[in-house]
Amino acid sequence: MSSFSDSPRLRRDSVGVRIGAVTVGSRAPVVVQSMTNTDTADVMATTRQVAELSRSGSELVRVTVNNAEAAAAVPKIRDRLAMMGMDVPLIGDFHYNGHQLLADEPAAAEALAKYRINPGNVGFGRKKDGQFSAIIETALRNAKPVRIGANWGSLDQNMVATLMDENRARNEPWDAARVAREALIRSALDSAARAEQLGMSRDRIILSCKVSGVQELISVYRDLGARCDYALHLGLTEAGMGSKGIVASTAALGVLLQEGIGDTIRISLTPEPNESRTREVIVAQELLQTMGLRAFTPMVTACPGCGRTTSTLFQELAKSVQEHVRAKMPEWRIKYDGVENMTLAVMGCIVNGPGESKQADIGISLPGTGESPAAPVFIDGQKAMTLRGDSIASDFIGVVEDYVARKYQQRGSS
Repeated sequence: MSSFSDSPRLRRDSVGVRIGAVTVGSRAPVVVQSMTNTDTADVMATTRQVAELSRSGSELVRVTVNNAEAAAAVPKIRDRLAMMGMDVPLIGDFHYNGHQLLADEPAAAEALAKYRINPGNVGFGRKKDGQFSAIIETALRNAKPVRIGANWGSLDQNMVATLMDENRARNEPWDAARVAREALIRSALDSAARAEQLGMSRDRIILSCKVSGVQELISVYRDLGARCDYALHLGLTEAGMGSKGIVASTAALGVLLQEGIGDTIRISLTPEPNESRTREVIVAQELLQTMGLRAFTPMVTACPGCGRTTSTLFQELAKSVQEHVRAKMPEWRIKYDGVENMTLAVMGCIVNGPGESKQADIGISLPGTGESPAAPVFIDGQKAMTLRGDSIASDFIGVVEDYVARKYQQRGSS
């Protein structure tokens, strides 16, 4: 169906980085990634969670590699995933001792698709350059890319002190927040320059500069994006739990993505107790899809309800339809070309119901309070039928299934 659209979004030029079968940067689609929260040494639990994240749509998955047991588990996790037919790239997250773990566990160095290095804690004092260099040299031997990820919470204090000294010498000193932002950016850029000196090419380097404040993140990445052409990973660190974390992350990343900044994203949500880790993947996908940057699963438009919709029927149907298409998407993605672009509408009354339903590929306008107990269904902008009775929900889902089978060409067919 036709829809309103603005001028094409401009995309910042960046160097492309290959991570397994996934390309980050170089105008490739923005990549969704996530991170496990299991003990990596628990091979079974970590394999299950990586598989769950991958099935939900995470294209890269990061795992903590913090000790010898975790490092030794990495190739076992990789092997188990391969037995399951899953080739999602695994990223090793290293802090403090990555140089030693990669040296002691060469199988882990080989099994990982990328190494994440934090320049704020890769080493301290005279040891810093040697330990950073050791990780880069391991990456070079194994032909692995790296993400150099500076973080507000673990800034290199020597860098901060140097910049504060420089700032005091300025005729017009910067405020403290600007000095901190510059320390973050310089930490990432200087580390990338050192990696290049050691022989790493630009197409194997990704940068990130994470903070926990929305406005600070926007400022940092605008500056970073203007000062380099490395591929950039976006994420609001320690975003928080529930709606706060979702709103903060999408507010910050939405602005940057609209400005063409960012090649891969993670929504760093704190899960509710016993909540699936996949929620952060779904939020990342929905952010990209609602902005028109990628399509992952059919989108369901639904009205918020008002005094005209005192029945919960349209809410229940919208929930059922959304859950159905997300559950079916793994099967549909394999079977049908383009089904992720399908749009659906579940509306609650006559005011906007027919109009919104006509704008979707398939839409249903349920009866509001006092309206005739009939639900017209619109397919490709035309009224196709009217549903009545207690089976409206199952009947409408059947219409969706039939539409998918008729509308979208099966993969592999000519």
